Amino acid sequence: MATWNSRGLRGSFLEELINLTNEKYRSQKLALVQKIPTPIKPINIDKATRHITLAYFDQKSTVDYIGVVQGIPICFDAKECAIDRFALYNNVHEHQMKFMEEFEEQEGIAFLLIYFKNRDCYMYLPFKDLKQFWDRMQAGGQKNFKFEELNPAYEISVYSGTFLHYLEQIQMDMNERE
Repeated sequence: MATWNSRGLRGSFLEELINLTNEKYRSQKLALVQKIPTPIKPINIDKATRHITLAYFDQKSTVDYIGVVQGIPICFDAKECAIDRFALYNNVHEHQMKFMEEFEEQEGIAFLLIYFKNRDCYMYLPFKDLKQFWDRMQAGGQKNFKFEELNPAYEISVYSGTFLHYLEQIQMDMNERE
């Protein structure tokens, strides 16, 4: 069973950048996107500080963010990767794939936002591309995909060093669906 400190807060830099961006989108009335907290079950609580010192994840999470952009439902997960290979088997789980697939069936848009640390590069990965990589893995192929396999048009610009403007990539994704 996963514990609070086992793998938590990996990607906190990316999530902070996304949270700032989502606040900007909200204030400009462009989108309303919220971070979905992962439910935890506290085991030990420090009585003096009232801080949780040990907890277990209560249930499987779906995605990190859910919201709406100009009437279009979106959901996505934020991931960080230190190298040019993104390990699907470590970063994406079957229940998440199922959720995103069902979300897309309801005419929503699902995707990943991935930060490749070694390149200082942010990428938008449409669900259809993620699904191709996933299906390849499930068929016994590579358990990862390489940075070079991603569409370079989906690179996300960082504005003022604090905002990750991913709405342009959502628009590109929508245009490709039409």
